[in-house]
Amino acid sequence: MPDIPRVLGKRYEVGDLIGRGGMAQVHLGYDTRLSRTVAIKVLRTDLAQDPMFLARFRREAQSAAALNHPSIVAVYDTGEEQVSTDTGKEISLPYIVMEYVKGRTVAALLADGDPVPIGEAVQIVVGVLSALEYSHHEGIIHRDIKPGNVMITPDAKVKVMDFGIARAIADSAATMTQTNSVVGTAQYLSPEQARGEVVDARSDLYSTGCLLYELLTGKPPFSGDSAVAVAYQHVSETPKPASQVAPDVPDAIDRVVMKSLAKQRDARYQSAAEFRNDLLSAARGEGVDAPSVTSWNMAPVAVFPPTQVAQAAPTTVDTATQAAAATTYAPAQTGTQEAVDEEKEKTRRKNRAMIWGGIALLVIALVAIIWAVLSGRDTEPTPTTTTTTTTVTQVEVPRLTGMTESEVEEALEAAGLEFRKGNDVASDTVEEGLFVSSSPSPGDSVDPGTTVTVHFSSGSSSVDVPDLSGMTTEQAASRLQEYGLTLGGTTTVDDPSQSKDRIVSQTPNAGSSAQRGDSVTVTVASGNVIVPTLVGLSESDATAALNALNLNVNTRSETVSDSSQDGIVLSASANEGDTVSQGSSVTITVGQYTEPSTEPKPSEPTEDPTPSDG
Repeated sequence: MPDIPRVLGKRYEVGDLIGRGGMAQVHLGYDTRLSRTVAIKVLRTDLAQDPMFLARFRREAQSAAALNHPSIVAVYDTGEEQVSTDTGKEISLPYIVMEYVKGRTVAALLADGDPVPIGEAVQIVVGVLSALEYSHHEGIIHRDIKPGNVMITPDAKVKVMDFGIARAIADSAATMTQTNSVVGTAQYLSPEQARGEVVDARSDLYSTGCLLYELLTGKPPFSGDSAVAVAYQHVSETPKPASQVAPDVPDAIDRVVMKSLAKQRDARYQSAAEFRNDLLSAARGEGVDAPSVTSWNMAPVAVFPPTQVAQAAPTTVDTATQAAAATTYAPAQTGTQEAVDEEKEKTRRKNRAMIWGGIALLVIALVAIIWAVLSGRDTEPTPTTTTTTTTVTQVEVPRLTGMTESEVEEALEAAGLEFRKGNDVASDTVEEGLFVSSSPSPGDSVDPGTTVTVHFSSGSSSVDVPDLSGMTTEQAASRLQEYGLTLGGTTTVDDPSQSKDRIVSQTPNAGSSAQRGDSVTVTVASGNVIVPTLVGLSESDATAALNALNLNVNTRSETVSDSSQDGIVLSASANEGDTVSQGSSVTITVGQYTEPSTEPKPSEPTEDPTPSDG
């Protein structure tokens, strides 16, 4: 990569290198226009050589820049700087200006291979799902959720990075590398990504499930000697339950993990909100809407189509720059057949074990019969003890669709099961107060007396976002609670339209539609304003500019000899760009021209003539 200029876009000063990866390098930067510290990611020059990549990169970066959420690293700006290579060739150097976040990545947190405490793991993943819920609502899929793209700040806040960048690479992969390119890191690829299929929001949820699995166990759900070996497992193998790797993982969380890692998209969680709610219920020890862990072992799994079993290029986990990595797969021939042969061999071994087990049972039965016959020859009968083995017959959880709470309770009691009411969930398809889901699910076979946790509809999940302009954050939080919404992050701006600590703007906008449980981020007035250019303006224009900023104006005059400065501001008590409080006073000095006098100067008196002697 050629030398990076010390200033990019005539605005951003480039500082020390703070990260490096396969796709980019990140520098500490300073925005001279807004006087703030930023992070500047400079992309590889070979990416800049592809016009399609540049076009898609600009578009996706603009989309990512529109995301305003406390759990998403903000993208402030993008651009390209013309630089010269060692050979003298002029090329464009793409760069991204991002929010500078202090902290460390989850990849660094997991570097020693140890799991994190369950509560901390849940907190991290809930933060990621909150970010995904917002981005998916805005129509943006991340495509590369992995530990290297998740930051933890010193105050334990979660920040997800690189929205939109993976999409730009994915859409341009056919021209940059070759067909069948896959974006993402192999250990966190969804099955559809590994097959080169079109991805959707549920692909991000699968990758988040991989992240949750690694946080709970200290290792990803699949590993192998090559990226293709790992990708093949994502497509065709069921992961070992997290509780078998880390025995302290409770069953409810185990269920959530396994459902998030379902091979078929329709079997996974269908939204980030659904995933998050189930995970929080599991953490609280409540019922979850996920089947038992063992049920996934019986589910059929898909394999790669013959044209997509792949030889993979090595992938790098970009922990320094947290950039999306592209993994390329080329056709191969034997992966599917080897897996099938291995499966057949497992079946043969299982059959042989069953045959020998049957023979052993027959031998035991024969010995028991011989012993009973021989015992019958005794002169005195030997008392015998009869052992009765009771077989418990399981019952099926009844169908509960369309039932109210009282009807569900009666149906479960009639089936010999215990009823427990879970948290109500919002639904656009189920009328308020009616059954939505249960754990165990209807149709599952369970022991009599099993407790079934049932969730009912709280009504439509969509609400109109209220107008928060002019409110304090406390007032806004209370108002949002009435609508089933929460107050998200707040940012402070120097804006004269509102007084200090009053809300200036919000995302989503007032009147737009949102889902219950969504968060609304707000921008709050700092109470300060920035002094505009005053010198050179007329007195009336300068007064109007200051009044528009809620500043008071004091005026003083200064005599000038140049008529062009008459009524013009010569100086001010506050300089251009200074930050001052609303309501404070600014004194301006205005030129006052006075024409020079045209009256002739009085002549000097002449001396009296010397009196003559005569």
